[in-house]
Amino acid sequence: MSGQQTICGIDLGSRSVKIALMGRKAEGEDGGLEILRLESLDTIRFYREYGRKQGDKLAVNFEALGLPAVDSLISTGYGRNTLELAGGEAIPELKAHVLGAIYQTGLKDFTLVDLGGQDSKIIQVRKGRMIDFLTNDKCAASSGRYLENMATILDLPLQELGGYTDAPVELNSTCAVFGESELIGKIVEGFPLAELAAGVNTTIVKRILPLLRSFPGEVIVFTGGVAHNRAVGRLLEKGSGRRIVIPQEPQFNGAIGCCAYAAQD
Repeated sequence: MSGQQTICGIDLGSRSVKIALMGRKAEGEDGGLEILRLESLDTIRFYREYGRKQGDKLAVNFEALGLPAVDSLISTGYGRNTLELAGGEAIPELKAHVLGAIYQTGLKDFTLVDLGGQDSKIIQVRKGRMIDFLTNDKCAASSGRYLENMATILDLPLQELGGYTDAPVELNSTCAVFGESELIGKIVEGFPLAELAAGVNTTIVKRILPLLRSFPGEVIVFTGGVAHNRAVGRLLEKGSGRRIVIPQEPQFNGAIGCCAYAAQD
């Protein structure tokens, strides 16, 4: 497109790499920033097939990815501190997620709850700025990995797992590994599948609600892969008593935030 600048944002996650390709029309043209393409790849596959180390940086083969040459490259995420992308700029993960949430929702005052593949983040945003935060990357018990493992034990697709909220089985383990053993024990006791699935979803929310007490506000912006679980969103809204806003692309929020950062220049 004539006069359009192309921006690539890459969120180097622990389990998947999210890529957002966005376009910004030249100054004076109407339209602003728009999403052109979103891509998610397994992290190990991304490094193996599309990345090569050059000095102390990682060169990405954009041509092999089927991506065009870009005017700006911004990266963030779990992998940001280990290897910086060649030809780009790295920004803090929390900043990327705040900017992504603001771009996707248009809100300036909210509490961001991001539950990713292997970690969780809670960020207080006021007037478009981060004023407080809490992160947890030591335990996967409130993450997508936990949900994936539990869904495997229940032999349920992740999408179907997100349909259960009623009569949850009580699961008390705060560890993802021990939680799996506890769930197997409940299966042996004969609890129905629907109650077991509801128990898994409820457990995720039970771990987040106490943390939210330190983050006041009326609105929660819910992002990360876990935000695709409809049951967790409903239970979080009910348990917190706050309005839940889920952006259109919750899993790509960090990558979109990288593009929004580049567009500020």
